[in-house]
Amino acid sequence: MTRFSLSRVGAVMIKEMIQLKRDHLTFAMMVIMPIMQLILFGFAINTDPKHLPTVVCVGEQGPFSRALVAALRNSGYFDISAVVEHESDAVHLLETGDIQFAVTIPVGFAKALVRGEHPVLLLEADATDPVAAVNAVGALTQIARTALDAELTGPLAPLRGRPDAIELRVHRRYNPEGLTEYNIVPGLIGVILTMTMVMMTALTVTRERERGTMENLLAMPVRPFEVMAGKVLPYIVVGYLQAATIIAAAKLLFHIPIIGNLGLLSVALLLFTAANLAVGFTFSTIARNQLQALQMSFFFFLPSILLSGFILPFRGMPGWAQAIGEVFPLTHFLRIARGILLKGNGLGEILPELGPIALFLTAAALIALKRYRQTLD
Repeated sequence: MTRFSLSRVGAVMIKEMIQLKRDHLTFAMMVIMPIMQLILFGFAINTDPKHLPTVVCVGEQGPFSRALVAALRNSGYFDISAVVEHESDAVHLLETGDIQFAVTIPVGFAKALVRGEHPVLLLEADATDPVAAVNAVGALTQIARTALDAELTGPLAPLRGRPDAIELRVHRRYNPEGLTEYNIVPGLIGVILTMTMVMMTALTVTRERERGTMENLLAMPVRPFEVMAGKVLPYIVVGYLQAATIIAAAKLLFHIPIIGNLGLLSVALLLFTAANLAVGFTFSTIARNQLQALQMSFFFFLPSILLSGFILPFRGMPGWAQAIGEVFPLTHFLRIARGILLKGNGLGEILPELGPIALFLTAAALIALKRYRQTLD
């Protein structure tokens, strides 16, 4: 046994290969995870988002207004969803997150342009995600210089291509300085809770099974829902403590403005935390050991964080990636947290995001209860 033996190494290697073959979850993780990362990073992640929802507020109709609207559409960056007459309508859509930009062509624009008075073209951007707005703002700067060239004829021809023919004013709403921490820090509430809640609860039932205490739990006169509630409620308290710590750090260390109602955020936090705990409990009823439970948690966490809009703009992803991202609770909670903290959104603005989280919670809880009943047989 003192000499190195290739045959013994080969025997151990064959044993490990057989064990890996029998551990289907680990083998699937080794095969599927690189494919998942390739697809997500190669196709879904886009740092130059285009076709961003935009509303144009037209104060007056005319050839110049029509030329600007056409140039916005043709640029590829702006997807004009509506043309409104009142600026308040555009501001409301910005607050709810339905649009990324609002472009205002004021009353008297054409007259001021003809007189050489440098009329103002106003761009209001939802800057809670500053990365999504940078390239589009740069594109509008070029549009403002060249969009009206076809209409500037005769005595107006000297205005063609002049950078000062139109004054472009950009208002970055909710994040005037374009600071990335305004976008990242509120989102960390959801990201950290997703990671810890799913992972911790995924170990609950598997821990009982590995420690040999599962029989005692099954012998107790409790129903599956009571077991599930008893195991997840302590983590809800932990989730609130984590969220409170992040919000305090956001205010004291990063000077994030907290405009909205924290009580309303706590209600959304309860629903979001419960949804993640239900997912973790489902994993714990499926996995045979704690390692498998952690592997399942990672499978859930990776696409959740990449497709939620936490790292890169959500609207920059292709349609199929956005459709998948809409399934995850983190996507909707990020909009809720940023909307309440940065925009001061109320119940009416966040209600459309609470519905998908509640639906996800219901589905995950039903699956968890069904799986747990199977373990009682």
